[in-house]
Amino acid sequence: MAVDFEVVTISHAIQQAVAPVFLLAGIGGILNVLTNRLARIIDRSRNLHHRLETVSEERRLVILDELAMLTRRARVVHRAIGFSTTSALLVCVVIAMLFLGAVMSWNSSAAVALLFVFAMCFLIAALTGFLREIQLATRIMLNGP
Repeated sequence: MAVDFEVVTISHAIQQAVAPVFLLAGIGGILNVLTNRLARIIDRSRNLHHRLETVSEERRLVILDELAMLTRRARVVHRAIGFSTTSALLVCVVIAMLFLGAVMSWNSSAAVALLFVFAMCFLIAALTGFLREIQLATRIMLNGP
């Protein structure tokens, strides 16, 4: 009978720990978008750096302005990636604590709640950074070159 209780306890712990896994999948999707945006920024920057050697002085100034904007965008995306990754790591710790708390009959509710709130704060910061980068990217289209 003790074995059945342990199986029930472990299966309940797994059920509790699986719910935040969906959040991890969402954060993974956000990280994918952010890393793709960063890769495009880097590719565009490399392209412009190669073109700098062969353009006129007037065009050179325009390219340098665009490179400055790309640098700003890359910094914003880099921070957003850091915030997203931190959020994902905190969710992983939440999952581990939920599982360990259930298996070891340990009341981890306060720690889990605090870690979850921190994870959401980091996710909010990441999404805010994503929005800021989108604004910077579309500013060029709206204001012209």
